[in-house]
Amino acid sequence: MVAHKFTVDLNKPLVFQVGHLGESYQEWVHQPIVSKEGPRFFDSDFWEFLTRTAWWAIPTIWLPVVCWCISMSVRMGHTLPQTALMVAFGIFLWTFVEYVLHRFLFHIETKSYWGNTIHYLLHGCHHKHPMDGLRLVFPPAAAAILCIPFWNLIKFCATPSTTPALFGGGLLGYVMYDVTHYYLHHGQPTNQVPKSLKKYHLNHHFRIQNKGFGITSAFWDRVFGTLPQTKAADKAR
Repeated sequence: MVAHKFTVDLNKPLVFQVGHLGESYQEWVHQPIVSKEGPRFFDSDFWEFLTRTAWWAIPTIWLPVVCWCISMSVRMGHTLPQTALMVAFGIFLWTFVEYVLHRFLFHIETKSYWGNTIHYLLHGCHHKHPMDGLRLVFPPAAAAILCIPFWNLIKFCATPSTTPALFGGGLLGYVMYDVTHYYLHHGQPTNQVPKSLKKYHLNHHFRIQNKGFGITSAFWDRVFGTLPQTKAADKAR
């Protein structure tokens, strides 16, 4: 714990404490506590329940929605190859959204009371308690609310018949992202690709937290120059 005028009591609900850290919040939140037992967020059992989500709830809830959206475009006259291309493009768009949200929203620097509080709820809690298995995936209630502007944005840019498949592809990309994120923290991969992804993501948590914003791939980190250096490169400097 960093010694400051205000000290967070980890035995009490955290959400309305962290705002009092002020400018020291950024230092505090990026000093991870590695424990599978997560802290309590709220006094209220109802609000506390909404912050906890088992990983399997994500595919269970959202994959039927994905299938329904894709089937809409098929029923509107698109062939299966056309629909598959739209879904693939939707997944690709999600990878960009994933990168942008993680880099520019989840890692925004805050110091005001409400700025710190909201940041902690969005992403700070994950960096403080990176192994909290019930706060690794996005709560379905919040995701459902965010689906509305994303649907309307795609509807504005696309045609009525392509909108459902594009949205379904983006939603499928999100499901892949959340499930992958959970696996990178709690899975024990044996194949090279998932092992490399796990190393890449844990490097973001425990070594260079202002680089490596991709979760499902490092593609956009390469494009925008946020690929972290290796330990060997750091030592050579």
